This record gives sequence, structure tokens and C-alpha cells, in this order.
Amino acid sequence: MPHDPELVAETRGWLARARTDLASGHADLAVQPPLTGDVVFHAQQAAEKAMKGFLTWHSRVFRKTHNLTELGELCARLDPTLEPLLRRASGLTDYAWKFRYPGEPDEPPREEAEWALALAREVYEQILARLPREVAPSG
Repeated sequence: MPHDPELVAETRGWLARARTDLASGHADLAVQPPLTGDVVFHAQQAAEKAMKGFLTWHSRVFRKTHNLTELGELCARLDPTLEPLLRRASGLTDYAWKFRYPGEPDEPPREEAEWALALAREVYEQILARLPREVAPSG
């Protein structure tokens, strides 16, 4: 039985934006000097949007938040096997604002940015693996 086209499109939209954030993070890491503050921001955003896509697919309501602990707990209720990964990913939450504004720390070290981006990619890939192929972004 085919899935609801609107649900497919909305879920795909979240996942496409997560993938774009991952690509942006990789691009920001490749420039010289690397834009590590932007890398960790995009890592947080990618993980957040992947989780929101997962929740959308399962028709779960979530509030407008950047809190990955909260989103991860909602996702883990649907699939407990995600819990250890999403607990680790909650460490990305502060990157939604940290390094983004004057008065905040300067830039994170490259190693921290690489860690954040790798973790966000793992979240994206693990969530994508648990969803039907039809919601995967094209391209």
C-alpha cells in the first residue's frame, strides 16, 4: 500500500535539509582556514532535522526546539535501538547557539568540528536506514 504523499514529502523535506546541512558542514571544513564554528552549527542542524524527519514520518508531534536531548528521547521511544546514538548526539545541542554570537567562545578546534560532523552524519544515516526508501532525498 502506498504511503501518504504529503507525509512522504514532508519527511523528505526534513531529510533533504539535514543532508544540505551535512554538505555545508563539509564545505566549511574544506576551506582555509576552516570555518569550524559553522561546521558545528551545521552538524547540530543536520542531526536536529534528521530527528524531526523521523518524528514526522511516525506522525509524532514535536515542539519547535533545537534541544537534541528532547528530540532524541522522542525518537528513542519509537525505536529504542537509536537511544545510545541519540544520547551521544545530544552533545551537539549547544552548537545551535555556541560560537554563533559576539561574546561567545571564538571557534572550536578542527578535531571538535570533525567529531561533530561525523556524529551528525551517523545520526542522519541511521535514521535514514530506518525509513522507507521513498522518503530519501533524491540526488
